[in-house]
Amino acid sequence: MKLGWFPTIGNGTGVLDRLHHVVLPAIALSVTFMAMVTRVTRSSMLEELGREHVEVAVSRGTPRWTVIRRHVLRNALGPIVTVSALLVSGMLVSTSIVETAFGMSGVGSLLVTSVNQMDFQVVQAIVLLVVAAFVVVNFLVDLVHPLIDPRVAAAGSAR
Repeated sequence: MKLGWFPTIGNGTGVLDRLHHVVLPAIALSVTFMAMVTRVTRSSMLEELGREHVEVAVSRGTPRWTVIRRHVLRNALGPIVTVSALLVSGMLVSTSIVETAFGMSGVGSLLVTSVNQMDFQVVQAIVLLVVAAFVVVNFLVDLVHPLIDPRVAAAGSAR
């Protein structure tokens, strides 16, 4: 902020100016969520690195990058995708704080304004939008999960 590289308040006008205005809010939204995804990725990768099939692949002389890509990352993607999808849905709620802090107009600031003015119909509509986003994102994760991990599809067909 002190350097003056990016504006701290407002939406801007025109495409390039709007992109210039959205840099700081995007960073503010993403830093928290990146920390959570990084933490889940690290724990999932460490868990998969300790598996027996990874040790066998390493002992057979398979290059480290190939082992990580084929054996470790592919098996670790399940929890990473699930947490990422939930965080993307939760980002809709977090926008109200960021939009208010940066003086931007959007769904988040509309929610805050509606709560302050006790406009319950608008609050209900925004809450319905957030809930619908959670449902859609969870549905998409459920569709993608068997493509990422075939064991999930095999376990579901055994019932």
